[in-house]
Amino acid sequence: MEWVQKGAAILLGSIGIAVGVNLFLVPHHLMDGGMIGIGLLATYFFQWPPGLVMIACSIPVYAMVFAYDRPLFFQSFHGMLIETLMIDVFAPLRAWNNWTLPTSAVIGGALIGAGTGLMLAYQTNTGGTDLIAQFLARRSKVPVALYILMIDGVIVSISLPAIGIERAVFSMCTIIAVAIFTHGFYNMRFKKPPYVVIGPLGREAGRRWRN
Repeated sequence: MEWVQKGAAILLGSIGIAVGVNLFLVPHHLMDGGMIGIGLLATYFFQWPPGLVMIACSIPVYAMVFAYDRPLFFQSFHGMLIETLMIDVFAPLRAWNNWTLPTSAVIGGALIGAGTGLMLAYQTNTGGTDLIAQFLARRSKVPVALYILMIDGVIVSISLPAIGIERAVFSMCTIIAVAIFTHGFYNMRFKKPPYVVIGPLGREAGRRWRN
């Protein structure tokens, strides 16, 4: 039943991201990082559908991953398609925002992070820079959430002339919330031991413990 769980994770994760983007970020012209951030910039400047822009910008990334890591490509491509579709489908939510700028920044980031982490936990993702982050994390000991945080910070910094200082500051709060919730939801699937023994126990100590 692994495919059922993965399908549910993709659907729920995509909805969480779509709600976070449309209900909380777009009404306040807040930014996220990654391909979502690029899609938001296209929306703010040209009123283009962010999901469509994300698909177009993800094509070169997927071409690279297809060449070097085909299992990751096949695990991720459908997740990207569903997530970008959901972002454009949920666009009418933009008219329903009644929250302040700080509240929207945090809640929007939390929803996007939860959706992203849920998808990453089932070995799929939203494509674009998240795919790059997962590609790099599979080849290093750096957590995927930290890669996402670094990439997102760069993109939000580049957007500073377009959104202004105040929105840029709250956008950084958004991507921090994204990173925290991505890390949290990514690790929810994997059970961890209740404690860690530091250093091996000697044989005598082990016998005494058992007795």
